[in-house]
Amino acid sequence: MGEHAAGGSNNTGKSAKKTAAAAKKAEPVKKAAAKKAEPVKKVAAKEADPDKPVARKAAAKKTVPAKKAVGAKRTAPVVKKTAAVVKKTAAVEKIAVEPPTGESRTALVRRARRINRELAEVYPYAHPELDFENPFQLLVATVLSAQTTDLRVNQTTPALFARYPAPEDLAAADPEEVEEILRPCGFFRAKTKSVIGLSKALSEEFGGEVPGRLEDLVKLPGVGRKTAFVVLGNAFGRPGITVDTHFQRLVRRWRWTGETDPDRIEAAVGALFPKSEWTDLSHHVIWHGRRICHARKPACGACPIAPLCPAYGEGETDPEKAKKLLKYEKGGFPGQRLKPPQAYLDAGGRAAPPLGAA
Repeated sequence: MGEHAAGGSNNTGKSAKKTAAAAKKAEPVKKAAAKKAEPVKKVAAKEADPDKPVARKAAAKKTVPAKKAVGAKRTAPVVKKTAAVVKKTAAVEKIAVEPPTGESRTALVRRARRINRELAEVYPYAHPELDFENPFQLLVATVLSAQTTDLRVNQTTPALFARYPAPEDLAAADPEEVEEILRPCGFFRAKTKSVIGLSKALSEEFGGEVPGRLEDLVKLPGVGRKTAFVVLGNAFGRPGITVDTHFQRLVRRWRWTGETDPDRIEAAVGALFPKSEWTDLSHHVIWHGRRICHARKPACGACPIAPLCPAYGEGETDPEKAKKLLKYEKGGFPGQRLKPPQAYLDAGGRAAPPLGAA
């Protein structure tokens, strides 16, 4: 009995020791768990109070991704649109310099330059067919030449310049009197407004002198790039391409470019030639368009560049019939002060068509 009691007491002591050891062993685990959970509780408690800085900071952190997402959503179309514009611009530049036919660019440049050399031999005296004595007269005459012939302008401007010889004179002119002088040129009211307006601008902004810069000329009333390049090339000796209706028609027929916009035609054709040739090139092409390569029925059978022309056959190919289609002004060349070259005179010394009569 006593031994049993002693044994029971001994067992109880061992159990107590084991429980204490287990508790001691589990204590670090509990502490670690409590320590790990403490920051979470602190953050939760601070986030619960919106007036505390940490809560505001946490709230800001939560809203940042949302803002970024909205910004990204808004800028995506803009970026996409910008990329489309860049792509379109690149495409425009590519069209402007690539040959419109299957020939290589090198072959196109060679053919274009050979055509210009041939035309230079046919029209050695090519020049602007407007009568003028100074840059102001050329500027006004070129503005008046829109939608009419150079011959008609040359018949009109002597009276205009005799009465109003300088920009200051024309700037102060009575519009009704100017309209009466310009009536034969057509669109006389609009042209009167333009020439008086540009004269005022020359007087007030340029001291009565015609500016020699493209950016200044195109600011004048009634003056576009075509008119500006006529003045720059022929009054100031600065190269430029004059893209009028004849020029547009011929360079497309020759497949120098497939463009239809004058500015893009200017850029495309200008890339085929040295800049120093631009002004004479314009004269050669325009003269050919007026005399042989007409809009409705070109004289293909009398054309000196027929072997180089991809559009050969669009007009009359019979040589005899084609010669009847050649055009020239009475007296030879309107605006030319020199005697027409011998190659353009017949046996009796009279002016003949550009290629001469058989």
